[in-house]
Amino acid sequence: MPIIKSAKKRVRVSTKAAARNSKTKRSLKSAIKSFHAAVTGGDKKQAATSHAKAQSALDKAGKKNVMHKNKVARKKRQLAAAAKAANTGSASAAKKSTAKKPVRQAQGKPAAKKAAPKKTTAKKSPAKKPTAKKK
Repeated sequence: MPIIKSAKKRVRVSTKAAARNSKTKRSLKSAIKSFHAAVTGGDKKQAATSHAKAQSALDKAGKKNVMHKNKVARKKRQLAAAAKAANTGSASAAKKSTAKKPVRQAQGKPAAKKAAPKKTTAKKSPAKKPTAKKK
């Protein structure tokens, strides 16, 4: 147990934060589980509503810094791919949506660069200044 007053306060604050974070994590897990249950169950309408709830829960977790923003984006992308696969009715649609890894070049060979087309622009003649009026 801490003795210093500020350390006691940190314990109180961190306990509250831990409770808040665990509640967010618990609601996120339940939303994702209900989405996966709806997808495997085949109910498209239920899957659509649970997909929206799962995305909302992910956004809240990212906003509260319970989960890293990149992980949130990755999970949302995975949920969208699963929803798309469920709508099309094939598991291969989820595999097609994932990006392929780039093919590495052999050592010693530079990557071939495409030459960008050169744009030719016609130069405008400079505007003539009006002559000064004599008084």
